[in-house]
Amino acid sequence: MSKKLYIETLGCAMNVRDTEHMVAELSAKEDYELTETLEEADLIIINTCSVREKPVAKLFSEIGRFRTRRKAGAKIGVTGCTASHLGEEIIRRAPYVDFVLGARNVSKITRVLKQKHAVEVEIDYDESTYPFGDYRSNPFKAMINISIGCDKQCTFCIVPATRGEEISIPSELIVTEVRKAVESGAKEVILLGQNVNNYGRRFSAGEDEVKDFTQLLRRVSEVEGLERIRFQSPHPLHMDDAFLEEFAVNPKICPQIHVPLQSGSTELLRRMKRGYSKEWFLDRCERIRTMVPGAAISTDIIVGFPGETEEDFAETMEVVEWVRFEQMFSFRYSPRPHTAAAEYEDQVPEEVAAERLRRLQSRHDEIVDEIMSAQEGRICDVYFEELRPGGRVAGRSAEGRLVSVQGSEELLGRILPVRITRGMRRALEGELVDLSSRAH
Repeated sequence: MSKKLYIETLGCAMNVRDTEHMVAELSAKEDYELTETLEEADLIIINTCSVREKPVAKLFSEIGRFRTRRKAGAKIGVTGCTASHLGEEIIRRAPYVDFVLGARNVSKITRVLKQKHAVEVEIDYDESTYPFGDYRSNPFKAMINISIGCDKQCTFCIVPATRGEEISIPSELIVTEVRKAVESGAKEVILLGQNVNNYGRRFSAGEDEVKDFTQLLRRVSEVEGLERIRFQSPHPLHMDDAFLEEFAVNPKICPQIHVPLQSGSTELLRRMKRGYSKEWFLDRCERIRTMVPGAAISTDIIVGFPGETEEDFAETMEVVEWVRFEQMFSFRYSPRPHTAAAEYEDQVPEEVAAERLRRLQSRHDEIVDEIMSAQEGRICDVYFEELRPGGRVAGRSAEGRLVSVQGSEELLGRILPVRITRGMRRALEGELVDLSSRAH
């Protein structure tokens, strides 16, 4: 009789993929199967994020909840980036936790499971060629790691201290994984890395015939049956002309791109050690708009970074007005351990940062409302992937917009034309278009 596994995943797509890898390992080697009911689980895992302060604070309240609700004999494990940087401290603060597994040590999941209070958090451990089994939380699309770790030294970011140095995964392994995903029914892949367009920076298994991300995109697009390619996240510094040209001309690459701004002030970008200026960022976005007019551009923005003045914030607002980001992940600056900015003396008062964040998000909401309303009446191809309440089926347009229509499970896994009937801030509603009447 199989054992039950409950996993709560916090944070980014890389964490989601790490969770999938753990599920694959545990199901194949230890006979676990997933459950959504905490109380019936034999093993409870929280896969953590430490990019901001809030998810770290949530960790200990969550594992306390797990402790009170778990059944007798159930094990609790903490994995991910917070596991990497807190390590043994988690066991000291919560001795009922059975093991701690860092973000760079996912392949060791079955090993730590058997050792009481095991702590495996090496950030120089190399899993770039480890043969993880096949498991995907979404059967219609596949997330595929193309690199692990990060070589950047952004002064606000803890990731290099939790995921180690950057290593690219051999291209043949990536292409093989894409083929397997397509053969099992996926039409879309999402290539993952901390800085995907720095692919080729370092291989642990020797030189690779694919030297950079642009070449990798071409190789992946050659897989027969694959219809859509997305990736996250690229770095503005590595958005050279060859990369943008491939983004523009490759028909399998979706016209959706994440371009993390962080700040519109060149001076703050320098203090953040981002490696680019406001002018470079705007130039790259202008090229995207020119080469792919309908592209959806999203971004990340930090408000209240140490030393940020009202003038610096105004420059961020200028970039938001010019680019008109379709999606924006924006946060108040949060000092993180193992980062240079946490030691800066000119920290911005919380109330000032909070007020700026409110202004930024309020204006961005208005921009998104305008963008989504403008979709009404347009026809887009939607890849349907999930059932929704009320007899609706939802999926994504090529630009990444969430679209739902009336329908049933027969639409799942299909790419079909939809006419948008209603544009809302978070999603679009539409109706299927009769293919015979669709104008070309």
